[in-house]
Amino acid sequence: MTKPFKGTIKLDDRDSVPDWEAYVQPVAPPGAPSVLYIVLDDVGYSAMEPWGGLIETPNINRLAASGLTYTNWHTTALCSPTRSSLLTGRNHTTNGMACIAEATSGFPNANGHIPFECATIAEVLGERGWNTYMLGKWHLVASDEMNMASTKRNWPVGRGFERYYGFLGGETNQWYPDLVYDNHLVEQPALPDEGYHLTTDLTDKAIQFVKDAKMIAPEKPFFMYFCPGATHAPHHAPKEWIEKYKGKFDMGYEAYRELVFERQKQMGIFPAGTELSPLNPYAEEQSVDGKPWPSLDVVRPWDSLSQEVRRLFSRMAEVYAGFLSHTDHEIGRLLDFLEASGQIENTIIVLVSDNGASGEGGPNGSVNENKFFNGIPDNIEQNLKQLDELGSPATYNHYPVGWAWAFNTPFKMWKRYNFEGGVADAMVVSWPEGIAARGELRHQFLHATDVVPTMYDVLGVEMPEVVKGYPQIPLEGVNFRSTFKSDDVPTPKETGFFSMLGSRAIWHKGWKAVSVHPTIAGWGHFEDDRWELYNTTEDPTECHDLAAQHPGKVQEMINLWFHAAGLYNGLPLLDRTAVEVLTDPGRPQVAPPRDRYVYYPDAAEVPESAAVSIRNRSYSIAVEVDIDSDDAHGVLFSHGARFGGHSLYVKDRKLKYVYNFVGDNEQRIESTTEIPTGRVILGASFVREGDGMPTTGTLSLFIDDAKVGEGRIMTQPGSFSLVGEGLNVGRDPGEPVTDDYAGTHPYRFTGGTITEAIVDVSGDQYVDLEMDALAMMKRE
Repeated sequence: MTKPFKGTIKLDDRDSVPDWEAYVQPVAPPGAPSVLYIVLDDVGYSAMEPWGGLIETPNINRLAASGLTYTNWHTTALCSPTRSSLLTGRNHTTNGMACIAEATSGFPNANGHIPFECATIAEVLGERGWNTYMLGKWHLVASDEMNMASTKRNWPVGRGFERYYGFLGGETNQWYPDLVYDNHLVEQPALPDEGYHLTTDLTDKAIQFVKDAKMIAPEKPFFMYFCPGATHAPHHAPKEWIEKYKGKFDMGYEAYRELVFERQKQMGIFPAGTELSPLNPYAEEQSVDGKPWPSLDVVRPWDSLSQEVRRLFSRMAEVYAGFLSHTDHEIGRLLDFLEASGQIENTIIVLVSDNGASGEGGPNGSVNENKFFNGIPDNIEQNLKQLDELGSPATYNHYPVGWAWAFNTPFKMWKRYNFEGGVADAMVVSWPEGIAARGELRHQFLHATDVVPTMYDVLGVEMPEVVKGYPQIPLEGVNFRSTFKSDDVPTPKETGFFSMLGSRAIWHKGWKAVSVHPTIAGWGHFEDDRWELYNTTEDPTECHDLAAQHPGKVQEMINLWFHAAGLYNGLPLLDRTAVEVLTDPGRPQVAPPRDRYVYYPDAAEVPESAAVSIRNRSYSIAVEVDIDSDDAHGVLFSHGARFGGHSLYVKDRKLKYVYNFVGDNEQRIESTTEIPTGRVILGASFVREGDGMPTTGTLSLFIDDAKVGEGRIMTQPGSFSLVGEGLNVGRDPGEPVTDDYAGTHPYRFTGGTITEAIVDVSGDQYVDLEMDALAMMKRE
């Protein structure tokens, strides 16, 4: 609200009295601490050393040694929902984030838009004198708003962050990321062969942001939300970091669990009598109408694998470990800067993982997860050929679900599920100046909603009733500052509410009830769900279901779940299949589909979600060019990248087209004649034949109206990438569709001027909605 003017206004300003109060920038209290959130992605409970893991994290260990390691902290089981709670202090369903931001529905609990009535901590602190910075993964904006034509109200700068550098979606290529700087798309500052990696880039920018302000106002505190892409797929890391772990996972995921569990008990994370949860406890479960448990969520026992497959799976774990250790190294650079600049003592650092380790790799893992989204199975023999390339720009890899199970030791299940494997996660809180305890464990039950209320209390900030004109929904988390003093302090939280993609749970005063219901499996029949009951004080790993002994308690907990769902917009429940989610006719779009799209050079990249869809249909591309040199070369039109994409380009005076089929098959066609100088239309036209999948047909090249080349190609049934590189005219930035280009990255068209590119898709489309749906639902 604008403050009222309290001065005096007369005819002459020399006789008037000014009042500057309404115009002065907000100032934080003297000595107010800075706050640094470090949010890791899909790390799980037991990958890192402070929770007994075998992956080296010396800088995270350093934070644990200077602060407190929480062993009973919980998330929501998915990325977007947890992040919304971490930023607002409200439950994910109150925030409209019952699922990931791309899986929206027209209901208050799952619309993909955090209400402005749920202000972020950045919005609150920014109005009270803190600088606010966001680096890395956002994932809190619906897909129809992730483009340059959309409103930016839900981009980071629209939600209280003064500066932003990162990526908007659920994942990105770590070597060739989709970067946004504040409110505009930008290209990466260097290439992988020049030493580029996204985590290093984000760390550089984080340090720069702080320096920029501290040079001017050295006493001004900051709130930084630092969210590297690690360790979400694709698992990309410099090779020297991967090689550190060569052979260290050859024991397999079952043996890893046993080793880590023993360490956890020795460290005091779990009491001596705790049991290790079993393998595949729900593989034989069926719905009331006979639907099986999803095969995606079943682990292949290590002793059932061939030696070759074991070698492949071990290497996938080595890559993941290298990715995590490299991220730890970059966190160390940020900590070193804060220490060297005298800031670390009065900086509250909260480090977390946003959910359990990811099971999206399925039983077999992948060297290019886009194959799965296109209904194309990974071939073990072919994957073995790329074993030494795992983690490099040549792969888009994800480990098998057995490693997700292992990196969540000692719990069962993984991300997406409300068993502890999906929601029990790592948290460290370090504040040398404000927390006397050093290197201690804390066992109190806590939740992602509890971090914001605790920060407000520590900072002396009262949650305002109105933020930016919006009356605020009360905070739903609790303040756990009392736990800073002792592990003997009882948990300040009585109840934890969980709901994710059909999986439900409620925790209340040590008891936990969980529904046995697979996620995004389309089971429905929620009223018939079987609920399990656990005494988590005595059985933190959920090994002993007490539902049969305490039926009254089970019903009491179910009733409590429905009560919490009423308080927090928990209904309706969503476990629809990916196809059903995709075909929701009411989901908004920034612009309706059309038959003809016009694109221009020297413009921002168009994300695939907002670009023309050529999937499973005939299409034509026509580029108007004025050629003024015999040495004209470069990209005319590109869409996608190495792991799926197509491109029209000029090389050696020839018009060329390539369709890269899921990274396995570069289907190239070139003109039989050279391109002329002067104004010309260079084009490619694909005619689909039949209704088979994948779609096949004839691709013809044209110079003006003359056909100058022809060949048969096969096109992808699904998207080119999940949230990756989009459409460009006159260049191919990021990862190229093909290595056949002439010139240097980003292969700009030279030797002429492009006016525009037109894509026509007016022909009939054969639609396989499942392929699109699988891609959309995996953007986590």
